[in-house]
Amino acid sequence: MPSHWKILAVLALAAPLVPGAPVRAEVRHAAPAGFEIGGDVVIHAAPDEVWARLVQPDAWWSTGHRWFEGGRLTLDLRPDGCWCETGADGAGARHMTVGYMDPGKGLTLLGGLGPLQALGLDGALRLTLTPVAGGTRLGWTYVVTGYQPGGVEALAGPVDGVLAEQITRLKAAVESGPDA
Repeated sequence: MPSHWKILAVLALAAPLVPGAPVRAEVRHAAPAGFEIGGDVVIHAAPDEVWARLVQPDAWWSTGHRWFEGGRLTLDLRPDGCWCETGADGAGARHMTVGYMDPGKGLTLLGGLGPLQALGLDGALRLTLTPVAGGTRLGWTYVVTGYQPGGVEALAGPVDGVLAEQITRLKAAVESGPDA
C-alpha cells in the first residue's frame, strides 16, 4: 500500500474521534472518478466575524495537516490568490487558489488538498456563510475529480474527516473570540 493511502487510512479511523465534530458532515457521493463531501454547522457569531477568522487559516487549520513542521498559512484574498504555506529554509506549498470570494458571504477555493495534489486530483471547496438565528450557518462542499487506478471513492471518507476536523477547529476559534 503506498504511503499516502496509509496516511489517509489512519485519518479515516481517527476522524470519528475528533471531539465536537460537526453533526452534518457527510460523503454525499463517491465514484471512481470523483466524490462530493460537505456539511454545515452553526457558528455562534455574526457572518463578518466568521469571515474574519475563516480567511486567516493559520489561526485555525491544524498543524497536523500542513506540509511543513512549523509551516505558516496565508490566504491572498483576490481572484487567483494563493492559500499558501511557507516553511523553514525557503520551503513552500500552494494548497489552493481563490476562485471566488464575496466577503462575509462565500469563498471558493480551487485545488487538491494535501495528498490529493500528488495524486493529480483537483477540487473545488465552496464555503458559504448564511445569517441564522444565533449566528451563522457555515456550509461547505468539496468536489474532487480525477483519475487514479482503482478509483478515488475510497478517499472520500478520510478527506471528509479531515475537513470536518478543520471546520470544527474554525468554529471553536471563532466562538472563543478574536484574541484566541
